[in-house]
Amino acid sequence: MKIRKATIADLDTMMAIYAGARAFMAENGNPTQWGSSYPARELLEADLAAGYSYLCMDGEEAAAVFYFGPGPDPTYAVIEDGQWENDTPYWVVHRIAANGRRRGVAGFCLDWCFEQCGHLRIDTHADNLPMQKVLAKNGFARCGIIHLENGAPRIAYEKTK
Repeated sequence: MKIRKATIADLDTMMAIYAGARAFMAENGNPTQWGSSYPARELLEADLAAGYSYLCMDGEEAAAVFYFGPGPDPTYAVIEDGQWENDTPYWVVHRIAANGRRRGVAGFCLDWCFEQCGHLRIDTHADNLPMQKVLAKNGFARCGIIHLENGAPRIAYEKTK
């Protein structure tokens, strides 16, 4: 597997991976994190324009998609029921989703991101037990609760060197 920047030509593939991820989450007790339409095409277009969308390629197939960009992330400014491990510069991973055809893809993506920067932050929904397991397995510490711009709570994780 390898990681590459996504391009506008990948947008339909990205949308298909996200549609599959939404279905998987709904079938596995997490129907509200992404609902029926998140992330919106316009958000992905903005991510692409900023240069922060990536694909994990398994041969010629896109196995996963994710956002990887520099902090600070405004939703991480306040953390409750815990604290961040440190305040050094960090990068964030958002909207990570795999096509489900190969095991270990999310871990591969997270490892690649960590190799690029050495300090990552990520969050997930309380009902997203598969992602919580992936994060724990890949060395992320549960740090507390953050709130999205709309006020929705998320479990915040961090991995540092």
